[in-house]
Amino acid sequence: MDSREIAQSRPWLAVGQEIAGLLARIDPQAFAQVVDAFRDPAQRWFFSGQGRSGLVAQMAAMRFMHLGRQVHFVGEVSAPSIRKGDALLVISGSGETPVSVGFARIAKAESAKVVTLTHKPKAMLAQIADVVLPVPVEETRQFGGSLFEQSCLLLLDGVILSLTGDMPDAHGVMLHRHTNLQ
Repeated sequence: MDSREIAQSRPWLAVGQEIAGLLARIDPQAFAQVVDAFRDPAQRWFFSGQGRSGLVAQMAAMRFMHLGRQVHFVGEVSAPSIRKGDALLVISGSGETPVSVGFARIAKAESAKVVTLTHKPKAMLAQIADVVLPVPVEETRQFGGSLFEQSCLLLLDGVILSLTGDMPDAHGVMLHRHTNLQ
C-alpha cells in the first residue's frame, strides 16, 4: 500500500508515517544540545509559543514541572520576570513570529539563555537563540503546522526521557508532582 492509499484508508497511519519520517531526520547533535541546556535542575525555565505551538510549549512545561524543574509559561499571571541565569524555550515554526522574536530579544537583553525549536533554522529567532533544534518539516498532507507541532511535543518528551534515564523511580517521582486537584 503506498502512502496515498494509507492516507485514504487509515489516515492515522499516514500521520504517524510523517512524524516518523521527520524524527528520523533530526540532527542528534542538535538534540543533545537541547538536552544539555536542560541539565541544570536549579535553572528556571520559561516556555513560550504562539497558537498551537504555545499549546505544545504548555504541555512540555507541565512535564518539566513533573520532573521537578522550576518552570513558567510566559503570559501566565504567576510568571515572574526573566533574569540572568534563567532560560527561555520558544517553539516557533516560522521562527519569525513577532511576539516570539520579541520575547527572545528580551531574554537575551536580560542575559538569559534562549533555546528554540523551529523549522526555519535561518530565521530571526534562530539567529537570537543560543541553542537551535531544527525540526525539518518538508512536505505534509496535514493542515497548517500540525506536523511541526506534533514533532516538537515528541522531541521535548524525548528530552525528558534523556534527563530521567539515570533517575531511580523517575515515574514515581514525576507522578508525585502530578496534580491531585482534578
